[in-house]
Amino acid sequence: MMTDDFNWVYTERVKEHFTNPLNILEDIDSYKEDGKGMVGNVKCGDQMLMVIKVDSEKGVVTDCKWKTYGCASAIASTSMLSKMVKGMTLEDAYKITPKDITKELGGLPEHKVHCSVLGDKALRAAINDYYKRNNMQNKVIEEKAKIICQCMSVTDLDIEHAVLEGAKTYYELQEMTKIGTVCGQCKTSAIDTMEMYKKKHF
Repeated sequence: MMTDDFNWVYTERVKEHFTNPLNILEDIDSYKEDGKGMVGNVKCGDQMLMVIKVDSEKGVVTDCKWKTYGCASAIASTSMLSKMVKGMTLEDAYKITPKDITKELGGLPEHKVHCSVLGDKALRAAINDYYKRNNMQNKVIEEKAKIICQCMSVTDLDIEHAVLEGAKTYYELQEMTKIGTVCGQCKTSAIDTMEMYKKKHF
């Protein structure tokens, strides 16, 4: 049971979107979406489903609903994202980043920023699904992993995940991914990639 001195570590806007989340998908069977995206794994504690409706003539998102198994940060982030995206063109909606969402929420604790990633990934998956359904394959953008460390098969997406999980130094990155622990030739590329993602997300 929560007491009066319960310490809420999030902003009031996060609290608002967590306690009263917007645009939750209540009945997936009756919702006629134009695009659907699913990311994450419920076994790992986080899974996100996002559906959108699109004005095909204008290429604008008219509605966005979602369901998630996740923490307060994931719920608040996706609630905010679903509000932000309405009225946006598909191109602009696709470019929304976790940093954009976090800014609208007034910030998130650093160790919770990774929770804001699920929503934008699910949104991009839903937009790609819309393009595929409407024979617009030329607009589909697939996120492909690039191998940074050949010896340990560590990709740029692995590095991004590590950064979101708290890796701030090359040593911490090695601890989490084992990158550069064999020949070490990838160290410069690994550090450059890590710094890029730190700048992107924080």
